[in-house]
Amino acid sequence: MDSDRPGKEPRPPAREQRRSGRFPVIVPVEAKWQIPGNEPLQEGAEAVEVNLHGAVLRMKALPPIGTILELTNRSSGETAQARVVAHRGSRLKEVAVELLISSETFWGITFRLKRTTTELHALEEDIQSGGADPRVLREFRDAVDYIRKTAWVVYEWQERQLRHKDAATVLSLLLSERLRRATQLNEDIAKDLDACQVARNTPRIPELLAAVEGLAQRLRTICGSTEGV
Repeated sequence: MDSDRPGKEPRPPAREQRRSGRFPVIVPVEAKWQIPGNEPLQEGAEAVEVNLHGAVLRMKALPPIGTILELTNRSSGETAQARVVAHRGSRLKEVAVELLISSETFWGITFRLKRTTTELHALEEDIQSGGADPRVLREFRDAVDYIRKTAWVVYEWQERQLRHKDAATVLSLLLSERLRRATQLNEDIAKDLDACQVARNTPRIPELLAAVEGLAQRLRTICGSTEGV
């Protein structure tokens, strides 16, 4: 059975406790490090489990525990520094590392999606227990629905690009969904005004008024150009 093993130097107790659950993803990275008295080393690796604070890297070499690695995400080019905290695996060489500065972005969009999905599932359980303000709950539901539809459009757009098909129709669906969402937000704000929940001193009222007036002027131009059609 695979397990963390300390190597020559014992790990500090704080390193043994993982601060958050890891997510299984594959992130190609470039690792650079230097051992005192030796030439700098560089090797391609794969992160196979990641979280905000670190990862498990699968690589050919096993940098000594305590070594500082400079990691580069091959997809995004983003860099981060990490400390080797453990060696794992009896068959595959795996290195557990801890980022010197926790990052929500370094491991890429797949990690962020997996993490957000997990948080949404936990939030759903809390919502089902009751106690949420119905208005806030409705706002949350609408926001999640918008994200879901946008994610589907992005997925379809990428698929059509890969297959060299026209993606214009998919982008028009995204615009249509944006207009639907904007209409709904305006209707909700109108209801808040009717219920006297918005006052003159409510923050961002001037910015909203300027944006709505500018949008209305552009919409009238479009509608006016189509009246005789």
